[in-house]
Amino acid sequence: MTYLPNIIFAIILISGIGFFTKNVKKLRRNILLGHDVDVSDNKSQRWKNMAKIALGQTKMVRRPISGFLHVIVYIGFIIINIEVLEIVIDGLIGTHRIGLKLLPTSIYGFLIGSFEVLAVLVLVAVIIFWLRRNVLKIARFWKNEMKGWPKSDADIILYFEIVLMGLFLVMNATDSSFQAMQSGNVISQFIAPWFSGLSEASLHLVERSAWWIHIIGILVFLNYLYFSKHLHILLAFPNTYYGGLKPQGQFNNLEAVTNEVKMMMDPNIDPFAAAPEGAEDEVPAKFGASDVQDLNWVQLLSAYTCTECGRCTSDCPANQTGKKLSPRKIMMDTRDRLEEVGKNIDHNKGEFKDDGKQLLGDYITNEELWACTSCNACVEACPVSINPLSIITEMRRYLVMEKSDAPTELNNMMTNIENNGAPWPYNQMDRLNWKNE
Repeated sequence: MTYLPNIIFAIILISGIGFFTKNVKKLRRNILLGHDVDVSDNKSQRWKNMAKIALGQTKMVRRPISGFLHVIVYIGFIIINIEVLEIVIDGLIGTHRIGLKLLPTSIYGFLIGSFEVLAVLVLVAVIIFWLRRNVLKIARFWKNEMKGWPKSDADIILYFEIVLMGLFLVMNATDSSFQAMQSGNVISQFIAPWFSGLSEASLHLVERSAWWIHIIGILVFLNYLYFSKHLHILLAFPNTYYGGLKPQGQFNNLEAVTNEVKMMMDPNIDPFAAAPEGAEDEVPAKFGASDVQDLNWVQLLSAYTCTECGRCTSDCPANQTGKKLSPRKIMMDTRDRLEEVGKNIDHNKGEFKDDGKQLLGDYITNEELWACTSCNACVEACPVSINPLSIITEMRRYLVMEKSDAPTELNNMMTNIENNGAPWPYNQMDRLNWKNE
């Protein structure tokens, strides 16, 4: 009977990690629905980017207030959860604060004391974040795409962090043996008097309840990540590693189009030569993207990595002038459509069946795409190296090359380039007439 708590703990732990693993496999499958792209170049620079941007938070602190608060939460939450290792060991083998048996009291006290200070700092930062969102109502948190679930999700994660940090401090404050050590209780010693009226049995019950709820809360938080924008806690690292290394504004060329142009310009190639055997049976590749499967897997990884912070949208000149384009919405729509496709595959036992919907049109409108000025402001602003412009470019490429659906001004320009070799509606012979005027 004495082993029952350990058995229950093991079942909860295995269930939590098992469900998380299942969701990670689903996440990986969804991301790999995108077509392959070679990102094996310049590994040293990629590691530097990951260390600097994801680990070092260098792009986050460009906005000092929110950046500093985020660094506190990031560092504090990660370091505090080192204690989860002690909780797991205690829960599995039935010990209590096994760290005291493995470490000198002074070192253990220093670690727990540091965790308590960080817990308070995290609480303060999280409360400020909540006030910024819900009282000050900073504009980028109240755009159209942030209504409903996105807004609730942002608040839920803040409540999660408040509860987990609070439970950690209560757990320490109600642990009589820990308080008696007079080491490491730098914060919890001021909380302990709140429970001074309780009997020893009641105090132990509060401590055990806080301990159990704390570890269960961490497992729930871990599994909540898949459904939340806070998946970036895990995905920011691979996303910054696989982020683009080319100069901003340098677009990729379609190999098929490049080869076609080269063939047209090569006088030695016979355009009427017979195609290689079997070539007539090949299905031509789609130009650009109309749905998530047409994007590459790095772009789909970025969709899941999006923090919904809105820095991209607040820096977007098109959005600032009242146009419908929001780079954040582009990423959110891509993720929502990818999730829809994933559920379709789950429902149809591993096979995607056409649902009559696609990313272009059902989620993202032509108006949004053509409002983009291709200035890369959104790319520069993103703290985790997401590139909304690459998705916009692929979808505009599809509209132009597959659907011949572009704004009138652009169609006129392309017609002029085709006929006159320049964007203006003048014959090539008349280009220099202005000199004689």
